[in-house]
Amino acid sequence: MSSAKGGPRWTQTWLGGASSAGVDLGRPGERMGFPESGSGAVAPYGRRLVALFIDWGLSLLVVSLLARPFGWDPAERSTWTLVAFAVQAWLLTAFVGVTIGKRLCGIRVVRLDGRPVGLGWALARTLLLVLVLPALIWDRDYRGLHDRASNTAVVNL
Repeated sequence: MSSAKGGPRWTQTWLGGASSAGVDLGRPGERMGFPESGSGAVAPYGRRLVALFIDWGLSLLVVSLLARPFGWDPAERSTWTLVAFAVQAWLLTAFVGVTIGKRLCGIRVVRLDGRPVGLGWALARTLLLVLVLPALIWDRDYRGLHDRASNTAVVNL
């Protein structure tokens, strides 16, 4: 059975996602009461990825400046880069809701209940973030498992 668009109907549904099957899932953030665009709207993937690379690059820079005085070999530098990234992500997210990369990209982390993220939730979020895989599994509101576990979302400034 083929459709007017060409190819079997089941392939179009499978490749096109739920919306091509006629299911309206709403826009990202709608279920949580976030606006459609502008300040407070769910941040797009691209800016999140750029922020992540900026934060990782800054961690690399800090560790490279410390590597020579401490005599770290490449394996130690890699470990310390991950530690530096995790510490800055944890503390900056906990206290101000933004890392340096997020600030430069115009996004921030917010709790769904409106309270500050705090040390505990930011730690849980950061630990899942550095495991990588939880951050790669997203829901329809663009929230990774690390955001879902910490009751947070990433929104535009």
